[in-house]
Amino acid sequence: MAGRNGRTVRDLRRGNRTAVLQRLYFDGPLSRFELGPATGLSSGSVSNVVADLVADGLVEEAGSVDSDGGRPRTLLRVAPASGHMIGVDVGETRVRIELFDLTLTELARTERPLEPQRYDVDVITGHIRDGIAEVLAAADLPPERLIGVGIGVPGIVERTPDRGAVVHGQTIGWNAVPLEALLRTGSLLPDGVPYLIDNGARTLGQAEMWFGAGRGARNALVVLFGSGVGACLVTPDVDHGRAVEWGHLTVRVRGRRCRCGALGCLEAYAGAESLLARWREEGGHPPRDTDEETALTAMLSAAYPAEGTAADPVALAVLEETAEYLGAGLSDLINLFQPERILIGGWAGLQLGSRFLPAVRHHATAYALRHPAEKVTIELGRLGPDAVTVGAAILPLADFFADGGRRTEPAPQARLPAWRTALEERTS
Repeated sequence: MAGRNGRTVRDLRRGNRTAVLQRLYFDGPLSRFELGPATGLSSGSVSNVVADLVADGLVEEAGSVDSDGGRPRTLLRVAPASGHMIGVDVGETRVRIELFDLTLTELARTERPLEPQRYDVDVITGHIRDGIAEVLAAADLPPERLIGVGIGVPGIVERTPDRGAVVHGQTIGWNAVPLEALLRTGSLLPDGVPYLIDNGARTLGQAEMWFGAGRGARNALVVLFGSGVGACLVTPDVDHGRAVEWGHLTVRVRGRRCRCGALGCLEAYAGAESLLARWREEGGHPPRDTDEETALTAMLSAAYPAEGTAADPVALAVLEETAEYLGAGLSDLINLFQPERILIGGWAGLQLGSRFLPAVRHHATAYALRHPAEKVTIELGRLGPDAVTVGAAILPLADFFADGGRRTEPAPQARLPAWRTALEERTS
């Protein structure tokens, strides 16, 4: 039965379950007494919801605390083993797959390196399927225990009614790739376990806002600096973040050719791939037959050598110019969105780290309007190189909480023997 505002009793119960789960997740352990003011629910509603969640195995006791003059109060927490998620980072140097429990404790992981300039769709989907099977086997976890698989990808993700998530990854040669439908074909997972696919910068942003340097900020931009560059905008109107194709902002008319085909994009100057290319073009000597991460480490060592060793002037000049381009690009974000925080993550951003950050800050504030520049802080993300994977795992977790912790019943075809057989076939 629907009330005057259109909400049914079922909607109300789901909302109450969501409120209690989220408060326990972020602020727990908490007692029933503390959950009332934290959620705005009456003591009776809290008792009913907690009893329901305990019966479902989602909430468990976590000790007790003394109360003022009364019986000790039992503390409650979200049960870590009550659900599991997989996070996948489809990067531009590797595919990383991690299995987490409901509290985002890592249980298993695997990585599949990618050859430079090789982003064949069949290869990527094969890595994802095999990686999912591998981490499930490592943890001895049947797939029906999953609440979902979250995947962060390069490019724009469009959601369609007939094909699910479709990826437009122009820089990696993906044109309207129906990634969700491809993964579902021949999947080891039951139909009730969803694949949730989004832009990698957005999953990075979600992770930093939930657990990292973005906690407490109302307006923030989280920058993904890897082979290319991207960003995620978080505002009160877009609380889960919106991917921004910041890397394809034009910073130089008739400039360098970008991987997307256009001229003068920020990514053509500030991404790790272009940074190493510019070092080579200016006469530098990046190591041959190494991946981008190793080559960037060598460039940093050349530009900032140990005491008593002369710096490579070409590497240093390219890095200093890159800092200015990044700063100028950030100034556009500052002027457009007036964030209170900008966080820089991604493997390249973390490698360049604190050595690079003061110059980026200087150029960002120099190019930006004074008023918004005075209000913004620019820092490194706190979650390290796994942030995209953690953020991808948050995608099914956020949906699970929004549904009040209700799990869709899986189809019966993917029970334990089937997925173990499939894994053995894939890895033999």
